[in-house]
Amino acid sequence: MNHLFKTIILIFCFVFGMKVFSQNQNSSSKKIKDYLKESGKYLHTSQPDLSLQNAKKALSLAIKENDEPSIAKAYNFIGLNFVEFYDYDKAIDYYNKALIHANKTDNDTIKSWLYNNLGNVYSYNKNDDETGIKYYLQSLEYAKKVDIVEFTYNKLNLVNTYFEDKKFEEGKMHLNEVGPNIDSLEREYEAQFFYYSLNADYEEYMGNFAIAENNLLKALEICKAKHKNFDSNHEIGMYESLSSFYYNRKLYEKAYKYLLITDSLKQLDYDSRKNEKVKGLVEQIEKEEVKRELIKMEANKRVQDQKLLNSKILIILIGVIFLTTLILLYSQLKLNRVRRKSNEELREANEELRIAKENAEEASKVKSQFVSTISHELRTPLYGVIGITDIIEVEHQELENSPHLKALKFSANYLLSLVNDILKVYKFEENNVVLENNLFNLEDKLETIKNSLDNIALKYNNDILVKVDKKIPEYIIGDSIRLSQIILNLVSNSLKFTYDGKVTISAHLDNSEDELIFIKFKVTDTGSGIPKEYQDKVFDKFVQIDRKEDDYQGTGLGLTIVKKLIDLFKGEIYLESEVNKGTKVTFIIPFESGENKVNEFVNNIEVDLSLPKTYKILVVEDNKINQIVTKKLLENHKFLCEIADDGYVALELLEKHKFDAILMDINMPKINGFETTKLVRQQGYKIPIIAVTAFEKEEVQARAKQSGIDDVIAKPFDARKLFQMIRLHINSKQGEE
Repeated sequence: MNHLFKTIILIFCFVFGMKVFSQNQNSSSKKIKDYLKESGKYLHTSQPDLSLQNAKKALSLAIKENDEPSIAKAYNFIGLNFVEFYDYDKAIDYYNKALIHANKTDNDTIKSWLYNNLGNVYSYNKNDDETGIKYYLQSLEYAKKVDIVEFTYNKLNLVNTYFEDKKFEEGKMHLNEVGPNIDSLEREYEAQFFYYSLNADYEEYMGNFAIAENNLLKALEICKAKHKNFDSNHEIGMYESLSSFYYNRKLYEKAYKYLLITDSLKQLDYDSRKNEKVKGLVEQIEKEEVKRELIKMEANKRVQDQKLLNSKILIILIGVIFLTTLILLYSQLKLNRVRRKSNEELREANEELRIAKENAEEASKVKSQFVSTISHELRTPLYGVIGITDIIEVEHQELENSPHLKALKFSANYLLSLVNDILKVYKFEENNVVLENNLFNLEDKLETIKNSLDNIALKYNNDILVKVDKKIPEYIIGDSIRLSQIILNLVSNSLKFTYDGKVTISAHLDNSEDELIFIKFKVTDTGSGIPKEYQDKVFDKFVQIDRKEDDYQGTGLGLTIVKKLIDLFKGEIYLESEVNKGTKVTFIIPFESGENKVNEFVNNIEVDLSLPKTYKILVVEDNKINQIVTKKLLENHKFLCEIADDGYVALELLEKHKFDAILMDINMPKINGFETTKLVRQQGYKIPIIAVTAFEKEEVQARAKQSGIDDVIAKPFDARKLFQMIRLHINSKQGEE
């Protein structure tokens, strides 16, 4: 019976809601009123989409006219539609939206209705009686301000929920408030029917079966009166309730009597839905069938009595099967909705990920372009500063000990070191660093590093010691340049924080596996040490601890580069330090033994036994300062030099003069170095072309090779390396000819 009440109460909410709408029509908003009326008209029909469409049209107009009551009503109708579609969460959302606008008005009827609808959804659809009761109680606060009818219906909803939750005493307290006025409510037959039905439930619970029976019969009488607009299904429900009531009291004859009436009414209700022609035919056949059944029943009365119990069991089984089927169907529908929602959320998430990926790629591209541009823009003037400083030092021997010249060189080299460190960290982040393999003598390499740092050691009155385990092969294979960077950074750092002490570089054979040997390196100093609270941070970017005011070296990136290089080697690094006692950094990285490849390496070394030659070099460079620096550098080392301001001038000079090699700038106006080289090659010149650029070598190497450039050297460069490169490529070209 309670399930029937739920359906009835929802229908009542709609009917009563239409009554509220009719009481609050605004003569100036006839179109909105018509849309709302149409929405209500189609709400419980086979065309619920028309109800939703009209509610949306009403909402659009109401928002445009700032009609708060109509906005609330339109949202409420949309919520009712979503209840019909079994989407209760959306229904709740729209009820809450309606409340926002209803609370901006003084219309207690709309507020009462909305809180009542929320109570219905939570109580009847989401099986959350506690939340449903909370909303029913809120609706009553407004319903009592409206009229006794609104108040009565809301009270009955609340009572029904309490009874559903087996809280009969709490429900009865509210039912008693309805009782004194129930019979005085003219033409509110639905309310009277609910009252007596609920009262019967309570009295049956209390064991007052006579009073319960009396209330059930009163409810039945209201149904049998066939009042206008009174749902005929109530009568079927009451006959079912009486049959169940008598069956539970073991009054089987009465139970059977009302069961037969129930079946008959259900059949009649079914028949009434057919068209008139079919209905007449069915009624005629039904009459004949009833006559035959009556005769048959008289003859087989005893047999039917005996089969009554079996029939009831069968009915129960059929009911259980039917109910189970409905539950499975409902579960499948709900699961499909969840799947659709999940698929939609997944699609939206994938779209967001795609956009985020594109944004990240774009940011990475912008970052790469920015770093490349900054690198070029910084290195170009640095090349000029460092080069001019070297020229001054060579040409003006009287300034050799000038503190100003030394400060200039120091600042320029520091700035270059800063740029290089930042670019190294960027390369690590972009995974652009690849280890190379070369054969080298570890002890010689460490001694070279020691010698290069002697000036820094002398500045702080420190000694550098090198200790190499004799078990380590004389030659090993690995990236000696990256290893040098690691040790240079660590030793430089130790020297800056050590006074009147010593820094020890040691290498020991840790273990070997197959062809790999694992070498444990230690850099130990007797300096100031690192406090424990900073030891976990020393490998982070831009971290500097206890920096001295007169020390302009250091970017806070040295140890970050060390950590990333060791990770690249797939090695491990550890730090131990104690304040005022010193620091020890230990790292282990693998190398290949080079004992079996020494002879092969020596045989591949090319020895140039020819006499030194004077070469004529064409320098293609647009920057005036760099022209001066490169020209002076070449001429100071006995090269002949000609300058071309751009690529077109270079092509003209090639037609007039013979050159041994070209030093080609990449970034030039009019025509860049790549395009210039292509034109040189198209005209048949096989002359060696070396790109001298402020870009990183890795950035331009592929494009340089494609355009016909033989080699690339980055500014500022080691002059000896440039001269070696020039001679190597000239000899190579001459050998081909």
